[in-house]
Amino acid sequence: MTPKEVIFAAFDFNKPARIPVALFGGGMFTMYNTGNSFKSLAEDAKGMADMIISFSKKSFSDIVYVGSGYNNFHASALGGKIRYREIGAPDLEEPLVDTESDLDKLDLERLKDNATVSAIWEATEMVSRAIGDEFVVTATAWGPFTLGAQMFGVEKMMRGTFKSPELAKRIVDFAANLNIKFYSHLVDKGIIKMICIADPTASGDLISRKQFEGFALPYLQKVTSWAKTKGVKVLVHICGDTSDRLDLFPKMGADCISLDHKVDIARAKSELLGKICFAGNVNPVAVLNNGTPSEVEEITRKCIETAGLEGGFVLMPGCDIPPTVPIKNVETFVNIAREWKLN
Repeated sequence: MTPKEVIFAAFDFNKPARIPVALFGGGMFTMYNTGNSFKSLAEDAKGMADMIISFSKKSFSDIVYVGSGYNNFHASALGGKIRYREIGAPDLEEPLVDTESDLDKLDLERLKDNATVSAIWEATEMVSRAIGDEFVVTATAWGPFTLGAQMFGVEKMMRGTFKSPELAKRIVDFAANLNIKFYSHLVDKGIIKMICIADPTASGDLISRKQFEGFALPYLQKVTSWAKTKGVKVLVHICGDTSDRLDLFPKMGADCISLDHKVDIARAKSELLGKICFAGNVNPVAVLNNGTPSEVEEITRKCIETAGLEGGFVLMPGCDIPPTVPIKNVETFVNIAREWKLN
């Protein structure tokens, strides 16, 4: 089976030939290990694609992500400014929205005029054409609640869920439409067969289960419902301890939920097996970045033994990995899965 077949078999609750394995995002890790920077490649579609294609040949991941680290450009395309950092992904300098009238002025059509968004689209097509038959090629985006919080300001969004809930919901709904607009360019042309959204601000560390149900879940459902009408798969990652809302994840409409290392993977399996494919959740810092290869092997094997032997599971880190994770540790992590036969 190809890596693509292995991943999609797991998404469909089947037991593939081996354990599926993927990183999540990996933009900073890739930049660091290829000597590139987010700024240097921001408008260079060919450079971005060549880097990703070359790095994918090291076979670190069954899923290959384009645009990881550039998620804030989706909002900046509508009128925001980007700040590059020496270490880490680019940020929005300031929020785009303060009032409803600000929101009304934003035009989704401006997305196509942004040079970086256009470069991501073009690079995704190049990568898909080169390796898309073998690997799952996708492009990354913030989920609606996180994207909306970037546009409004994270602290203001937190307060807004209590003090101005209708405005908060309007912003998150707009963000969901921005997600759909971004992915439509790739999906309608058949360039990708899976969308990948990270919604870290919907974390259990930041919002309650009730807030998640009211302000995050409906808008994730809006995006996944659109994706289903297009016949593409959906991978969602949510950071932090989401143990109190595991039962809500199958309702999202996604094909796979990627779990943070803070979630007990045994509990996740008991809640999710057969309802939604779940992925995770080796600690990206304490284990993959700071551990020895033998420690990585021990923890990875335990994760697979606990959660991965019945299908419907993808081995992943509990979040995007730091750029400084040793290559040897990633190789150890991946090779355990690649060599672990299920059929």
